Amino acid sequence: MTPRSRVFLLHPCLNSGMDVVGDILARDRRSRDTALVTADGRERTYHDLITNAYKAANVLRYLGAREGSVVAVDPTPGLHTTLAFLGAARLGAAVRFDPEAGIAAGDRVVLVAVDDEPGVDPAPGTNLVAFGGPPERPETTHWEQELWSENPATPPSSVTPDDTVICGTDDRSSDGGERDRSADDPEVGGISHGALLDAAAAVVEDHDLTAGSHVAFGGGLSDPRAVTAGLVAPLSVGATVALAGGSASGVEITGSTDETDGGTQSVDIGAIAFR
Repeated sequence: MTPRSRVFLLHPCLNSGMDVVGDILARDRRSRDTALVTADGRERTYHDLITNAYKAANVLRYLGAREGSVVAVDPTPGLHTTLAFLGAARLGAAVRFDPEAGIAAGDRVVLVAVDDEPGVDPAPGTNLVAFGGPPERPETTHWEQELWSENPATPPSSVTPDDTVICGTDDRSSDGGERDRSADDPEVGGISHGALLDAAAAVVEDHDLTAGSHVAFGGGLSDPRAVTAGLVAPLSVGATVALAGGSASGVEITGSTDETDGGTQSVDIGAIAFR
């Protein structure tokens, strides 16, 4: 029995057909429970997160993202980078959490913070998008302006568990240290939807994650193991993710959203494996 199968037995309320990351955005998962708390303390419900991820997917599709293309995203954990990741996953576009590498590779869409826009020079065929305020250049797309005016309908897609969801990972861990890599490391060629969900299910099982859990996620999105433990695992079971600001790093789990039920567990990011 796979980790995902065991998790579905323990959490029968979950959609047993969660085969790709975009299934986290199923319409019947929209609720008033808190999904995301950003570093400024603002809360977004599962209804907010899923609806806005649909909008993000539609913005990315308008900019040319689709199955088989790549969207490069700023690796700073935040509302807009989370929405871009989920929206791209819903479309079947792989995400590269490295805008500089995305520019060099000619990725279809590159999302950067507005303060970084002046130093980015995309080649023809790459659509540059900036979040955090209006961009300087008229040819750069203003993310928030498009996002908040976009259609909230879920876009069509035909994603499979074998399709790549994260690609172009680098050799650094979530704390900035060098990582040991080997030629047969699945992260070198990208991580599939199925592999990411299996790793997330293992985190859920190992740490008894439930809808009442509170997960503090610090550090960056450039390490797919941190994305697994800090975003995908908790969102898959309806838990609350708090994006830590400042120099905080790592992933910590408490048993309840009021942080009074049970102790805090630190997730060993290095133990997460993709198969």
